[in-house]
Amino acid sequence: MPSLLCAHVPWPRLEEHRSYLLSERINPELYLPADSLDTLDTRQMKTLADELVSRGLSCTIHATFMDLNPGSVDRAVRETTRQRVEQTLDCAEMLKARVVVFHPGYSRLSYGSAVDVWVANTVDFWQQQEARIQQAGCLVALENIFEEEPSTLVQVLNQLDRTLFGHCFDSGHFNMFCTVSLEEWFAALGSFIIESHLHDNHGTADEHLPVGEGEIDFQKVTDLLKQYAPQAVWTLEAHSRERLERSMQAIQRYL
Repeated sequence: MPSLLCAHVPWPRLEEHRSYLLSERINPELYLPADSLDTLDTRQMKTLADELVSRGLSCTIHATFMDLNPGSVDRAVRETTRQRVEQTLDCAEMLKARVVVFHPGYSRLSYGSAVDVWVANTVDFWQQQEARIQQAGCLVALENIFEEEPSTLVQVLNQLDRTLFGHCFDSGHFNMFCTVSLEEWFAALGSFIIESHLHDNHGTADEHLPVGEGEIDFQKVTDLLKQYAPQAVWTLEAHSRERLERSMQAIQRYL
């Protein structure tokens, strides 16, 4: 049983879905794109935080990620990433978010010959954010994106404070990119998992289908989550209300 079940909601579409989320008592995972961070109405965010608390709901955050990389060899890219991370942690503090999910920024095609540099830069970057993360009162989860196997995430997470950092296992990205088995991935990273993004696909595109409408074995995924990370947050990453409703129904058999 997950400690919290959330649903993906982009911040720019919050007003469209707000009454539905609150009336159905759905814990949101709020995606905060860069433009939203730059135009944010903090009063709106604090109002949402109060509404969630008054209904006994919680939230998580999915951070912006396009063009960002904490392990970049380019200092200017790391500086821009730092700015976006700190803006996101400000939001996490206002919303009392339980977890903030960040993309790690690694791709073998870009960093295959510079893994050690990427890992060292990434560890240094996140260690510099520890005090701010503690102040925000959240956990930071690094999500698998293009990783074909777990070694880079293992190297990073083994050097970070486990009371602040963990792993977000994304079922769809795993199905698209990984060359190892689910069992091998969980043996390496299962104890680090603090959140999981659950969505389906057919292995060739990031379709974000409802649970059970692609080819992923969710019985195996959820059994492994319960074995290795029974207190993890589960987030349904469905990109429409109709898909969310189907995913909400489908996930019940695995809770």
